[in-house]
Amino acid sequence: MTQDYIVKALAFNGEIRAYSSKTTDTIQEAQTRHYTWPTASAALGRTMTATLMMGAMLKGDQKLTVTVDGDGPIGKIIADADAKGRVRGYVAQPQTHFPLNEAGKLDVRRAVGTSGAINVVKDVGMRDYYTGSSPIVSGELGDDFTYYFANSEQTPSSVGVGVLVNPDNSIKAAGGFIIQVMPGAKEETIDQLEAAITTMTPVSKLIDEGLTPEEMLIHIFGEGNIEFLETIPAQFECQCGHDKFLNAMRGLGEAEIENMIKVDHGAEAECHFCRSKYQYTEAELQGVLNELKQQH
Repeated sequence: MTQDYIVKALAFNGEIRAYSSKTTDTIQEAQTRHYTWPTASAALGRTMTATLMMGAMLKGDQKLTVTVDGDGPIGKIIADADAKGRVRGYVAQPQTHFPLNEAGKLDVRRAVGTSGAINVVKDVGMRDYYTGSSPIVSGELGDDFTYYFANSEQTPSSVGVGVLVNPDNSIKAAGGFIIQVMPGAKEETIDQLEAAITTMTPVSKLIDEGLTPEEMLIHIFGEGNIEFLETIPAQFECQCGHDKFLNAMRGLGEAEIENMIKVDHGAEAECHFCRSKYQYTEAELQGVLNELKQQH
């Protein structure tokens, strides 16, 4: 099986910017860690795939966090990614599943809901943050990310994301694309793009047929109209760690830490993103408590 990756490209003489990705193994890792049921796997996988490609738009050590906060039973979906192809994510209610919808597809809209918001926070370095928000218009997520780019970033875009789940709950295939119109693009180029997207095969079918990210973009734009710029390996990766959680415990305050020492004789922390668990001894907690007391 080929490694997951994102490809960056330009199309129609540089007037269109495009990203495409294969994320099957990445979403499988998320499914395994969170034990998501099929509809939740599709919702989390679509969100993580879109977030991963948004991460590829960043530079250096920049990163972003996407929160899909709909009114459906799945609750919040949170994913974050960086410019290096690393993504992680989780969903509030991983054991969410519904019968297939009328089209025979996983009913992501029913899980996510049809109102709420997509919120994006970009950490662009030097303690500088960009925040954007856009209403959920569909609940299918591809349409919602499309609307986010037009509404919040003023960038006409088309986002297609798909996740196929096997009968045994494993991920059969996952991936997608983000296509964006560059400033100054000619009207005829935009018309050409709209025609291509209107007539294209649904993204889930392209993924099911095993098209690579490059082949997906060739399918949309045609062989001679695209220039591939860069390939970025992609994977599920969490940057949590024992020391990070210990650091975070300072925010709990002295009384809470004293209680952990006296009552629980230690502490356990679990990462929402990757489900890793970290144990802390009384001595470690006492060390944090002593540091807090010295700050008085």
